[in-house]
Amino acid sequence: MERPSWEEYFMDIARLVSSRSTCLRRQVGAVIVKDKNVLATGYNGTPCGIRHCSETGCLREQLQVPSGQRHELCRGLHAEQNAIIQAAKHGINIAGGSLYCTNAPCVICAKMLINAGLSEIVYLEGYPDELSADLLRESGLTVRRFEAGHRQSLSQSTTDLKVIP
Repeated sequence: MERPSWEEYFMDIARLVSSRSTCLRRQVGAVIVKDKNVLATGYNGTPCGIRHCSETGCLREQLQVPSGQRHELCRGLHAEQNAIIQAAKHGINIAGGSLYCTNAPCVICAKMLINAGLSEIVYLEGYPDELSADLLRESGLTVRRFEAGHRQSLSQSTTDLKVIP
C-alpha cells in the first residue's frame, strides 16, 4: 500500500480547495504550508457577502478580457490572495512557508507572495503572465512546477521520503 508524498498531499489539498471556487472561468486552489503543516488555504471567488459571478455573470467574460490581463476587472479575489488574507485574519506568520497552488500566480499575487516572505511556490499548471514570471525570477523565490508520481510505501520510514527537487 502506498501513500502520497508530502508534495502530492499538499497539491491534492490545493485541488480539493479549488472545488470551492465560485469563478466561472477557472477554479484555483492554494495552500500555504510551513514545516509540513497547513497554515492557510484559499480559493478564487467573490469577497464574503458579495454575490457570486454565477448570479451576476462574469464581467471579464462579458468584456472579452484575455486570461492574464486586466485583473482589476473581476469581482473575485484570487486563491493566493484569499490564503494570505486567511493567515492574516488568524494571526498566522507565513514567512518562510511554501505555497502549493493549482496555477502559477498572476503578477498581483506574485507581488503579494514575495512581500509575504514565502520561500517557495509550487504550481500545477502555468498562467500566461510574463511580468509575474519576471518578478518571481528577480525575487529569488523558488518557483517550480509540481511533478506527480513520487509515492511512499507505508512500510517506508518518513525519513526515507525523498523531496522532489
